[in-house]
Amino acid sequence: MAGHASLGDRLCSEQFGSQAARGCCAAADGSLQWETWGWRWWGVSGAGTVNPEGRDGGGGGAPGTAFPPLSRLLAVFLPQGFPDSVSPDYLPYQLWDSVQAFASSLSGSLATHAVLLGIGVGNAKASVSAATATWIVKDSTGMLGRIIFAWWKGSKLDCNAKQWRLFADILNDVAMFLEIMAPIYPVCFTVTICISNLAKCVVSVAGGATRAALTMHQARRNNMADVSAKDSSQETLVNLAGLLVSLLMLPLVSDCPSFSLGCFFLLTALHIYANYQAVHALVLETLNEGRLWLVLKHFLQRGEVLDPTSANQMEPLWTGFWPSLSLSLGVPLHCLISSVFELQQLVEGHREPYLLHWDQSQSPKKESWVIVKETHQVLDKLFPKFLKGLQDVGWKTEKHQLEVDEWRATWFLSPEKKVL
Repeated sequence: MAGHASLGDRLCSEQFGSQAARGCCAAADGSLQWETWGWRWWGVSGAGTVNPEGRDGGGGGAPGTAFPPLSRLLAVFLPQGFPDSVSPDYLPYQLWDSVQAFASSLSGSLATHAVLLGIGVGNAKASVSAATATWIVKDSTGMLGRIIFAWWKGSKLDCNAKQWRLFADILNDVAMFLEIMAPIYPVCFTVTICISNLAKCVVSVAGGATRAALTMHQARRNNMADVSAKDSSQETLVNLAGLLVSLLMLPLVSDCPSFSLGCFFLLTALHIYANYQAVHALVLETLNEGRLWLVLKHFLQRGEVLDPTSANQMEPLWTGFWPSLSLSLGVPLHCLISSVFELQQLVEGHREPYLLHWDQSQSPKKESWVIVKETHQVLDKLFPKFLKGLQDVGWKTEKHQLEVDEWRATWFLSPEKKVL
């Protein structure tokens, strides 16, 4: 091959993961001379060549042995194949998430310091039995709260992952504030730390569940486990840095409660800001109730479908899990109708495998059946165009994040109707 190629001519190229492709050319002795590796995401490209010692151009080891040190370090904390193996919003989200985790780690150290003081660490008069009992009551309260919250809101966390993620972190700040204030009021200490731990257990459920939902969004090569593992590594690194800084910070603030409280408020402000920026950077391509409302409103007003980036930027983050309009899916049929006439009105002229019903209490000026028929007419006319528009701008229409109950019905008045 070298005999038919001029020296310096590029003969072939290879690429490892997301690194820039490197080429090789013919050396004077007939061997292959490879360019150095680069990392495409960070704008580093191979400008030099490596000695042709071994067929990988870097000494005969594994591909990673020829990589720059920065590339090897990043491979420890980033999913394999980054950035192609993750969503485009992965990097900004993870950067802001690391900032909030660092601030939360420092705030947690202040809160832990306060709780230990309140229990009696360092106080010769403190009772070990009393401290143990307080700790058991605190943990028991949190365990019960975790079970109740998971039962109450577990099925809703996927639908509004961004909002619940932000809610969880703000609630965590409230819990740490209660822990810092607990030693100031010794009479209410046990009650205060029980409420705090209850809030933290709610945070663990909401935060963990929404993090799993966001991992599903970020993983683009069926690599959820890898994305989750690398997220854990990033968080561990940030928490380790937070612990080291806490060792320097705590001696400075331990003797001055007001200074400790001031530091906590500053860290909390940073924590909330970083969390807001993190969830604001997310671009989810599936429709939940809030995003569907924004996209539908824009479509009906302007005849255009909002792309995922625009809709996510407009989606409310503070009140997203309290929708202004009530939309219920999978409602029991017996709660909607009570007569044959009502069932006939509900299914008349409708061939789709679902039934629509309008709450009569919200339509005082027009019969609900008239509203339902008009809605079907609008859907038959606009929905095909709307669905195609969603697909064209990048929405994933094969799945959604709408909250749907488990009720299903079969009706026989129209033979063409079927139940999905």
